[in-house]
Amino acid sequence: MIHDLWIGLEKAFPDRPEFRHGEGNSAAHLKASAMGASVTVIIQDGKLVLGTWQGIYFCEFDPPRTRKFVVKIL
Repeated sequence: MIHDLWIGLEKAFPDRPEFRHGEGNSAAHLKASAMGASVTVIIQDGKLVLGTWQGIYFCEFDPPRTRKFVVKIL
């Protein structure tokens, strides 16, 4: 599944020489924008309520770097 997502995102948002972003990571920004930066998920009886084919992935499209993320449970 992850492999297929990666191939699809690479095809939808290839790196292009006409991009003007100074850091050279415009394609990564486009992929991140398409994927979104947050998710809300219901927890019921201590388990995530997800559909059969759903999953949660932390996506990094720039070169590897240290990241922080926050999980908030209400």
